[in-house]
Amino acid sequence: MKGLVIKNTGSWYLVKTDEGKCVECKIKGNFRLKGIRSTNPVAVGDYVQIILNPEGTALISEIEDRKNYIIRRASNLSKQSHILAANLDQSMLIVTVNYPETSTTFIDRFLASAEAYRVPVKIIFNKIDAYNEEELHYMNSLINLYTTIGYPCFKVSAKTGEGIELIQEELKGRVTLFSGHSGVGKSTLINAILPEQDVKTGEISAYHNKGMHTTTFSEMFPVPGDGYIIDTPGIKGFGTFDM
Repeated sequence: MKGLVIKNTGSWYLVKTDEGKCVECKIKGNFRLKGIRSTNPVAVGDYVQIILNPEGTALISEIEDRKNYIIRRASNLSKQSHILAANLDQSMLIVTVNYPETSTTFIDRFLASAEAYRVPVKIIFNKIDAYNEEELHYMNSLINLYTTIGYPCFKVSAKTGEGIELIQEELKGRVTLFSGHSGVGKSTLINAILPEQDVKTGEISAYHNKGMHTTTFSEMFPVPGDGYIIDTPGIKGFGTFDM
């Protein structure tokens, strides 16, 4: 039976079958042996074959070929890589010029990795309601820079709703990965786009001006117009891998 992996909690996967039923799945043991040097051989967005068990759960027996994926160096050093998501039409990198600050090094590493794995990126500048004049000037110069080299940029405030409609249009009919540091407002943005989802949001640590992790696993949400958002845990650093 074929299905789409819509959630990964680290210990099991939720697979939506072609009939529209959601089944909790584990991986067949031999996956680990096929030279997949990854902390997660199966990723959200993968199409898989599953074998149903009598008790209603299932085993993932096969992963179908991926169109593309986004990968980064794993934070746990024993394995090599961590796949954020597979079979993407685009990625939206959520960045903030402050509260917390997203460095251009981080943005560039993400763009280079996405380019290497054939994933188009759009950059979303969030929290525009919070910036002073100097921060807005800096943001506009970054937008000028990244637009010039071919990356569409959007200014939004997940808090006030400004710019959200434009993002909703960009999501229609596409599978979109949302990524970015913890604290940049990914969950608040998803809640603004999909109010019914009620994704948990977190606080910024005032001491470090960094976000705390609120999303602990990857999950796919359907959006109006036949698209999906893939929400992933906030990334502290983006180590490039195998390029």
